[in-house]
Amino acid sequence: MQSQDIKPRQPQDEHIVENKELNIWEALIPVFALVIMLFFNVFYAFGDSALEGSNQFILLLGAAVAGIVGYFNKVKFSQMLDEVAENVKSTTGALLILLLVGALAGTWLISGIIPTMIYYGMQILSPTIFLVSTVVICSIISIATGSSWTTSATVGIALIGIAEALGIPLGMTAGAVISGAYFGDKLSPMSDTTNLAPAMAGTDLFTHIRYMTITTIPTYLVTLIFFTVLGFTLSTEGVADTTAILTSIEDAFYISPWLFLVPAIVIFMIVRKAPPLIALLVGTLLGGIAALVFQPSLVATVGGGESLNFMSGYKGIMNAITVKTSIPTDNQALNDLFTSKGMYGMLGTIWLIICAMVFGGIMDGIGALATISKALLKLFHTTFGLFASTVASCLALNFTASDQYLAIVVPGKMYAKAFKDKGLAPENLSRTLEDSGTVTSVLVPWNTCGAYQSGVLGVDTMSYAGYAIFNWLSPFTTLLFAAFRIKIKMLVAKKEA
Repeated sequence: MQSQDIKPRQPQDEHIVENKELNIWEALIPVFALVIMLFFNVFYAFGDSALEGSNQFILLLGAAVAGIVGYFNKVKFSQMLDEVAENVKSTTGALLILLLVGALAGTWLISGIIPTMIYYGMQILSPTIFLVSTVVICSIISIATGSSWTTSATVGIALIGIAEALGIPLGMTAGAVISGAYFGDKLSPMSDTTNLAPAMAGTDLFTHIRYMTITTIPTYLVTLIFFTVLGFTLSTEGVADTTAILTSIEDAFYISPWLFLVPAIVIFMIVRKAPPLIALLVGTLLGGIAALVFQPSLVATVGGGESLNFMSGYKGIMNAITVKTSIPTDNQALNDLFTSKGMYGMLGTIWLIICAMVFGGIMDGIGALATISKALLKLFHTTFGLFASTVASCLALNFTASDQYLAIVVPGKMYAKAFKDKGLAPENLSRTLEDSGTVTSVLVPWNTCGAYQSGVLGVDTMSYAGYAIFNWLSPFTTLLFAAFRIKIKMLVAKKEA
């Protein structure tokens, strides 16, 4: 037998299941059921604690409703499970990244890396300029790395810590982090979604990026203006005395600029296109080594020993990586801040993603996603209507399929011919896919992106969604440009005709 390379499924290889037996109203039954159940669960039953478990089960109930609809429309149970398996398989990398992000946060806390970032950050970033600076910093890191996820998991965590110490609302800060991170992710040639969108639409990468700046730059400028103004309106009354906080940090940790070497190495690896899993693992291990070098007594305490030896050091590092770790200080605000849940703290987010993939998989398996997209396509006949239909499809798929890749792939495949028939250049479609599919995924709590960012930053999705200005403004911008036909590129052949 010849040996063959086993290649993982790529997002662009995603097939679209069609079911002629299923009409639009039947396809929408699971969506309506899910919305009603989630609305009751979040607003009447559990509130902010809904993500601790009840929402996960609601997603499974929604999947059950979809399964019943599929059963009555001649879809085999095995086909539904196959699609669920494919969906869950596609999130393997994301789940492993989540676990390593939890591990990295643990070692970066116990080593003093995060406290050092907070210590120096508080001296540089005042509350007035903090939010707009956060957007810019995250934009630069995300463009360099091509990953909004990596940006949040490294500099984003530190910025959240600085915000908490300065008394700045965490929802605002998370919104600024996500706005900057998704701006960079959207424009970076190293981003997977930036490569995926033009592949689906039928254009090349750099044409796509150049054309995307037409809507992205104005949206980004509005975002910067918003956070600049918001920074000047922040009241600093009641914020803990900075000197006292800095002294408390110094008493609890050994603070040294040398600790910046660890995040610098991780960012360098990612810029050099090292796989994120490897970069995060290296960052976790280097954080553990830094803890042993710079915080030996702290490691020993976490490991249950009185002094550092092999066993207390080993247990201290492993505890920081895997379970909840708290570093006590004489400042109550810092006690809450200097707490990491390690890999254990990411299990709720992983649980949410898996349940979301079950719902999305069955919706795909019964043909509901294809039916909804086709129905939206038929609703509009004008050029603006085509853009609006594409945006609506991306939003609907982020909501129902719970995955940004599907929100790009399915509409990309469905609408490519429609854009061509209208004489529209393919970069119109690729730009619209990014403006509405990529950036809005993080606004849906049960979407893989929303669940990830909420879990990593420790801020509920609904708390930051309103402040993620760049993300929710992007689809409105693309529709505005389409309505007034601003920079809508036509195919050459169509122009000549």
